[in-house]
Amino acid sequence: MSPTFASLRFFNYRLWFAGALVANIGTWMQRVAQDWLVLTVLTDDSGVAVGITTALQFAPVLALSAWAGVLADRLDRRKLLIATQASMGVLAAGLGALVLSGAAQLWHVYLFALLLGCVSAIDGPVRQTFVADIVPAERLSNAVGLNSASFNAARLIGPGLAGLLIALVGTGWVFVLNAATFAATILALTRMRVHELQARPGTPRAKGQIREGLAYVRGRSDIVVIMVVVGVVSTFGLNFQLTSAMMARTEFGKGPEEYGVLGSVLAIGSLAGALLAARRERPRVRLVIGAALGFGVTTGVMALMPTYPAYAIATIPVGLASLTMMTAANSTIQMSTDPAMRGRVMALYMMVFLGATPVGSPIVGWIAEAYGARWAIGIGSISALLVAGAAALWAVRHWHLEVRYSLRSRPHLQVRYLDAEREEAEARAEAARAMQAQQAADRASAA
Repeated sequence: MSPTFASLRFFNYRLWFAGALVANIGTWMQRVAQDWLVLTVLTDDSGVAVGITTALQFAPVLALSAWAGVLADRLDRRKLLIATQASMGVLAAGLGALVLSGAAQLWHVYLFALLLGCVSAIDGPVRQTFVADIVPAERLSNAVGLNSASFNAARLIGPGLAGLLIALVGTGWVFVLNAATFAATILALTRMRVHELQARPGTPRAKGQIREGLAYVRGRSDIVVIMVVVGVVSTFGLNFQLTSAMMARTEFGKGPEEYGVLGSVLAIGSLAGALLAARRERPRVRLVIGAALGFGVTTGVMALMPTYPAYAIATIPVGLASLTMMTAANSTIQMSTDPAMRGRVMALYMMVFLGATPVGSPIVGWIAEAYGARWAIGIGSISALLVAGAAALWAVRHWHLEVRYSLRSRPHLQVRYLDAEREEAEARAEAARAMQAQQAADRASAA
């Protein structure tokens, strides 16, 4: 089997991958339908209303994720995921029934977005760390990459399918269909071979476990740098639901089908980034910073595209850069974190990654309304360039890096860790001295 798909050798992971793919398609369908419902049915093209909806859906991450991380370290993750997936299915069905009845109002969507956000805040850290339970440690990076591939393969299908269904049967049925897709994940979780799950150190109930996670992160400058970079990019740049809807509607005068297509085209680049990530055995912080820089450049280009086809094509490198950044960040943190702390650390990461959305979405929505959708994308580009540049300078100064680049026949960027090279040289010298001492001792005993 190709190294890219190595984790699919494991029965439990195959079940997880298949179930997650179906559920992710439904999730993307709901995201498109929810934004289109707010933008075109419940408001008059209000970017602020879409931003508030997105903010409410992700705001609970700030309040609940740290607690969810403790649950992820303490409880049976498989059973916890069954509960969260069932809850999200019920909420999707409830919103669908409300829309189909014709009684849906904007505040209803706000309320369901908030409730869904509460469940998702608990589901996120558990879902992120559960992959370590179903594959061996040496396959963790591959499995994280394939999880992202599943998510973005669904992104290829879900938005376009949602656009067609909205045009054919309306948004209500899209929500109902999404509710049905959660059954796939629940079925996969219940059919797993429990005896094949990876053993992990138990975390008994104790006081101060959240503070313990915070202290662990504070002591890891590499994790802090990743969180800062991803947090800023997520706040102002990863608002594709909002910006794509506004671009399709206000800049190009398109309908739901074309809006859905934008999400699917973006996923081409994201899927490519996920498959490349699955081949990496050991991602590093420098990849996170470099991908954030690439994201800033590609989103800047995308914002300037004059026509709908050109804009759609420009989303492909944006998807590649954003997915590379997110997958490298996720894998680097998970693989370098103590397994007993992994749930809490990933919960803090999710707070930064998703918790930034409630702050950024209303701001980006206001910019879209006041200055146009292109500037809403532009602010994300500028912020990504600034934070990536600042992180690179900080890393060079504090981690004693040497950065070289070449723009000749084979353009490349080379980063050397001077401290690591010095430590390696000292270790080699110490080993040579030990060998010389041993040889001298052998000669003396022979004499």
